[in-house]
Amino acid sequence: MAKLLKMLALIVLSLGLSTEATVFTVGDSAGWDISADLASWVANKVFYVGDALMFEYSTYHTVNEVDSAGYESCNFATPRLTGSNGNTTVPLTSPGERYFVCGVTLHCLGGMKLHVNVESNQTAASPVGAPPSATQAAPSPLLEWPSGTSDFPFLSGSYSHVAGCSYAGVASLLCAVAWALAL
Repeated sequence: MAKLLKMLALIVLSLGLSTEATVFTVGDSAGWDISADLASWVANKVFYVGDALMFEYSTYHTVNEVDSAGYESCNFATPRLTGSNGNTTVPLTSPGERYFVCGVTLHCLGGMKLHVNVESNQTAASPVGAPPSATQAAPSPLLEWPSGTSDFPFLSGSYSHVAGCSYAGVASLLCAVAWALAL
């Protein structure tokens, strides 16, 4: 019985120490659209490696990741990434500046562009059991790859998670169980 209690305590502790990646729906309910105030949307958000940006948009738009010069001039002639299927999720896999513009020049010039800074370490995790913020989308358990011929690492449809937990959380849980069973 004591082993079981120790194991349960370790499981609860390991779950409390893990952090989840956040999937941000760009523009919230307005989505990736000319009507969205993207500058205000991004203003108070912090993005970390492991998070993802979910762009939901109509067929009148595209998502293009560009460099800073392309962002400033709305030049998307040589995008780093591109999406046009109406539902594109971009994983934030490394720290640094990321720039996205709509492929309709007038939309980009009208403010349909997004600049995010991706931080390398998540220092302030949400408290255990805290509800997700209104700007977060619930992750889907499916991972889909684009159907086009693009070589870009875009995920279309949804962002993959392991049973709603981060990979680090699952690893911590498995280590705690293995340690407790070894007692």
